[in-house]
Amino acid sequence: MSLDLNNYELLWPADLFAAEGKRILRITGRAWEEQAQWLLMEAFAGTTTASDFEESPAHNDDPFTSGWGQSTTGRRRDWFTELVDRAPELRQAAAPRPYWPQRQIERLSFHEHPARDIKRDFARLIGDFASDGYLVEVFGEYCVDDHDDLPDASELIERRLGIPGLWPLAPETWDEDTLYGLVEVFHDLVSRPRKRWFHAYSSCGWHHQEFHNGTARILYRWRVNTLLREAGVDYELAAEGEDLGRLVAVTDDARGALVHRALTDSAPDITTRIRHAVALFRRRDTSVEGKKSAIVTLAGILEERRAVLKDQLGKDEGALFEIANRYDLRHRKADQRGDYDEVFLDWIFWWYLATVELTNRLIASRTSS
Repeated sequence: MSLDLNNYELLWPADLFAAEGKRILRITGRAWEEQAQWLLMEAFAGTTTASDFEESPAHNDDPFTSGWGQSTTGRRRDWFTELVDRAPELRQAAAPRPYWPQRQIERLSFHEHPARDIKRDFARLIGDFASDGYLVEVFGEYCVDDHDDLPDASELIERRLGIPGLWPLAPETWDEDTLYGLVEVFHDLVSRPRKRWFHAYSSCGWHHQEFHNGTARILYRWRVNTLLREAGVDYELAAEGEDLGRLVAVTDDARGALVHRALTDSAPDITTRIRHAVALFRRRDTSVEGKKSAIVTLAGILEERRAVLKDQLGKDEGALFEIANRYDLRHRKADQRGDYDEVFLDWIFWWYLATVELTNRLIASRTSS
């Protein structure tokens, strides 16, 4: 089988779709088909992908088996398996090309452009998550046959954020801190249902069960970070570390990859300290003192690994500690220098983190040999 992927557009990250698809393929019995159909409806733009999955048995060339249930299930499984395996080839859904009124706006100068209403866009995004059942685990779900009181969603948010009256969402009333607070709160609240059933009585609708927050939070971070990036906001939700799910300063891909390697390739006790240093340094409200503390934490790790560095660098290893010792970072002596621009703290932090990652590799190579 060779699928034509030209008509399929992903609304999810490709690797997240592939991971969820592989989980569904491990389900035994016919239940996997319902979950696969649901995933296709949620992860792809439009209904084309789900329709092709539903109709895939019709393409079976064997007239003796095409009408049998086992062959139908097998054909769909083959179709779905190929789609999952080829996820990296799938095209991401893009916004439609600008229409006439939008093209006229694009002709305006930069200062004449209307500001993007990120608060309204975020509220709309949360509405989409709620419609898909991602808030049912914490907010509950109305049923005509169940007259128990639902949790007070506004109160649940207030307990976390300390601000009353935030549900239902009213973006026109938010200041910037409230917006960013809600961005972080909903990261911790979303969870994707893995089962659902349709309650036809009185048009009650879908009911959701068996929730999992891992998939939901990955998708949430991806969608929110896309929204923030398109709005020109210099923050993103952290995908790992002590500050997971909290807004941090945006860095380039190379430094993001460095953080990932440093966190995943270190010994557990070192990983804890790196997590703390990274969280101190990149949080949205970090201060000069916070950045200095983060650097001192990394310098402490390098001090403990001084023998490893000396073995490779000889007497030159001392140069790595000159900045930490001669500048106003940790010892705070009278002759230390402290009149340098704050941007140098960024340079020192990333240099020291890269050096910690270097020592990880040196230690690993020693162990393997």
